Amino acid sequence: MQYGCIAERLGHSFSPDIHACLADYRYELREIAPNDLEQFMTARDFCGINVTIPYKEKVIPYLSYIDKQAKEIGAVNTVVNRDGKLYGYNTDFHGMKAMILRMGLSLMQKKVAVLGTGGTSRTARAVAADMGAGEILCVSRTQREGAVTYDELYQNHTDCHIIINTTPCGMFPNPDTVAVDVECFPLLEGVLDAVFNPLRSQLVINAKRLGIVAEGGLFMLVPPAVRASEIFLDKTYPADVAESIYQKLLRKKENIVLVGMPGSGKTTVGRLLAESLGREFYDMDDCIREVTEKSPSELITANGETVFRELEARVLKERLAQKTSSVIATGGGAILRDDNVNALSRNGRLYFLDRPLQDLCPTDDRPLSANRDALKKRYEERYGRYCAVADVRIEVCGTPKQIAETVGKDYKT
Repeated sequence: MQYGCIAERLGHSFSPDIHACLADYRYELREIAPNDLEQFMTARDFCGINVTIPYKEKVIPYLSYIDKQAKEIGAVNTVVNRDGKLYGYNTDFHGMKAMILRMGLSLMQKKVAVLGTGGTSRTARAVAADMGAGEILCVSRTQREGAVTYDELYQNHTDCHIIINTTPCGMFPNPDTVAVDVECFPLLEGVLDAVFNPLRSQLVINAKRLGIVAEGGLFMLVPPAVRASEIFLDKTYPADVAESIYQKLLRKKENIVLVGMPGSGKTTVGRLLAESLGREFYDMDDCIREVTEKSPSELITANGETVFRELEARVLKERLAQKTSSVIATGGGAILRDDNVNALSRNGRLYFLDRPLQDLCPTDDRPLSANRDALKKRYEERYGRYCAVADVRIEVCGTPKQIAETVGKDYKT
């Protein structure tokens, strides 16, 4: 191994993508069983590695040198081999602090609640102290390491200004879960979530809907990787490289989700857009046909809209919401349910294709908008909802190709 990352288990990781943007060395992901860690570390058959759960503390006995920050935090996430001696660093501190600064948050004299007690929690507490927080709470299901419980948090500490989640709560494959209810904290100014899969956790989505500054963990991965690469290669990258890589990574992984009325062009535009970007295209109606062998109109006619919406939500959750790097065309009524919008927003950027009512045509294969009066009613019921849930509204005027180009241009900027 030249460079890479070690852990007991490595699932979804963005590290190879980030390091590929920095240098031309090979970066491997290697799972190492606990019983094999000693052999790996004593063999020292690597140039530089990143270390993640559960080995951030366990690699320390094998190091000849540990930098001051890593000692204070009690965890190492970067090890470099210099002439057979291993040097340990903690670059997670850089990621957490860079994230807070990027969000425009001040921690000076603020009350900060850090959820979790692991290595990332210790890093978050060190950063909060470094940035002048007035009070720092560690929150856990138990009172481990002097932590307050979640019950105590709700009872005695609803005046928190900042919440930092370092637990896996909300991570795939359980994206519906949230660590805390942000509505219980009226003074809340910012929410940071270390979860990066999905791109936006439900905690982040909930906070943003309340107007609270909130970000998921994707950006937090980039500065530590940049700093690790600098340590590996003994070089310095330009100051803006982390932001550049983050934007590139976000656009590479994020879905483009098209919402709008039936007949607004979602499927046609979506296919053109997917082709131009070299992405997979998924049409929700087609997914429903694959599952049921019936069209949405047949299902609505046979079972009613309520039963259909339940089926639609299940198909969306199981087949579409966990996709990345894709283009997704939704059904016209998919955004009526909050859980559907949440699922689509976690990994997607939502575009409302806003075709004027006079340009929409009722058709027999759409039972909920089969005539002009029904179409007008659906339009009036849904228009405000489309505007509210979408990240971007696109006026539909021009050819499908032109609309696809407009969406693609916006997405790339």
